[in-house]
Amino acid sequence: MVQMNPIVGDVDGNVRAIGQWVKQARRAGADIVVFPELAITGYPPEDLVLRSSFLRDTNHALQWLTKQCRDLTVVVGYLQEGKRIRPRDAGAFVVSSGLRHVFNAAAVIHDRQVAATCQKTCLPNYGVFDESRYFSPGRKALVCQVRGVRFGVNICEDIWYAGGPTRDQVAAGGAQLILNINASPYHVGKVRTRERMLAERARQNNVVVSYTNMVGGQDEVVFDGNSLIVDRTGTVVTRARAFEEDLLLTDLSFDGKTRSSGKETRSLPRYPVKRVRLSPVAQRKPNRPILLKKPDLLHDLEEIYQALVTGVRDYVRKNGFQNVLVAVSGGIDSALTAVIAADALGHDRVTGVFMPSPFTSRESHVDARALMKALNVRLLNIPITRLWKQYVRVLSPTFGERATDATEENLQARIRGTLVMALSNKFGHLVLTTGNKSEMSVGYATLYGDMAGGFAVIKDVPKVLVYDLARYRNVKAVNAHGAAMIPQRVIDRAPSAELKSGQTDQDALPPYEVLDPILEAYVEQERSLGEIAERGFPLQTVKRVMGMVDRSEYKRRQAPVGIKITQKALGKDRRMPITNRYVKR
Repeated sequence: MVQMNPIVGDVDGNVRAIGQWVKQARRAGADIVVFPELAITGYPPEDLVLRSSFLRDTNHALQWLTKQCRDLTVVVGYLQEGKRIRPRDAGAFVVSSGLRHVFNAAAVIHDRQVAATCQKTCLPNYGVFDESRYFSPGRKALVCQVRGVRFGVNICEDIWYAGGPTRDQVAAGGAQLILNINASPYHVGKVRTRERMLAERARQNNVVVSYTNMVGGQDEVVFDGNSLIVDRTGTVVTRARAFEEDLLLTDLSFDGKTRSSGKETRSLPRYPVKRVRLSPVAQRKPNRPILLKKPDLLHDLEEIYQALVTGVRDYVRKNGFQNVLVAVSGGIDSALTAVIAADALGHDRVTGVFMPSPFTSRESHVDARALMKALNVRLLNIPITRLWKQYVRVLSPTFGERATDATEENLQARIRGTLVMALSNKFGHLVLTTGNKSEMSVGYATLYGDMAGGFAVIKDVPKVLVYDLARYRNVKAVNAHGAAMIPQRVIDRAPSAELKSGQTDQDALPPYEVLDPILEAYVEQERSLGEIAERGFPLQTVKRVMGMVDRSEYKRRQAPVGIKITQKALGKDRRMPITNRYVKR
């Protein structure tokens, strides 16, 4: 099982990497090598699927790969072009590549021949998934046999349903092993939910399940890996590492008997089973004993932190940036963002920019410098007081007698945004923004100010979780080096944008311990005003928060893409109209 990190659209690079993994697996004595869903194209390819040239290049890459796969069986995900769509069916599909069906498919390559293919039957169309926009669903299930062992191949979502193709592959096709290939994105709790599902599916069908997952970051989603095999009892036999490429080598033995239950055997197949017998090839033995990997699952904070590090590392690497800029303020959000960036890229590829105004406290000066020193990161100091005063002076005749308000406060944020983007233009560095999910949800952020940048690292991290992650990283640093990275005062003192004297976030927002649960209920769980208030929150507070969320959609639509770590992130997961008068009471 090859847990690899492909790059979307890099068909040539991906297929060369697959070829190298095949060689490594062959040297290790593997009979079957399994790659993730759409490993050749990367996932999700989105509107690249609509380009006929992309489909053609994918097919050429598969042909090249086929020639590299001698003396073993390879299962790999790719895009398969099918028959032309009949005119009466054309309205059911958006795919426009010559009006052909396109399938999210798996090729079974056996000894330099594509011996069989299967198409994904259950197409997810929720959250970050848009598969019904691009793909036609498969209608059949596939079971192959080699050396007396029968294995079924299916793709990602196919195994999440009890009535999916797995049932028919076992009951009607006699499969003893299911090879399920995946591009399953990470969110908090997903890893354990996935393992419980796989254990249930294995026990339900009395079959061994191999689950090969993708790893790495792709825009806002991160694939966690954690590929695994569960036996017929639902017990995890072996597991790959989290958030790293890995080759998971396992020896499985079968006695040739089908153990599907009588109930399942009698049920009518929903998916007709196609059976393919593969000719035997030269049998090789592993060149050394196979030691089963079974690393412990990461605990929640470690898992989330690794997802954020992976997301930053791959976004920067895959998009060709060498360095990043972080506007450090002396506050908790920018501190956590800077630490994640340094862990992802190395201290020499991160630059901090400190831009004090008249309202920046002495504590912020000291803490920003202390953080950069602990990270061994270069710090640029660019005061903005004179610029801000000049802006106010220029605007004063137009503002007239109007009282000073948030306009003057936000000018500071917009000056900072202009400066970091100028540095980005001059040096080619990617700007990492530092806003968290709590702020982005209620619009407590300045458009064209602190929202200016290329990638939003903690966009999906609620404020309370920001503190938890900072404490986690400090404990890890103390255990490793004896000293914390983030100054304790940054964690302890009240959060503030420092855009006016004595300002704290609590002046404009409920306490984060109150705000975050309300946001989780409204944004992630789609609860109504009454339902949230019934949880013990003041009705007026809930109503106010919901109004802030709804009014801020236009800001979020213009925000940089950011890493998804919750079940419903502020991006593709949640697509609300900007012009919208509906109130969820």
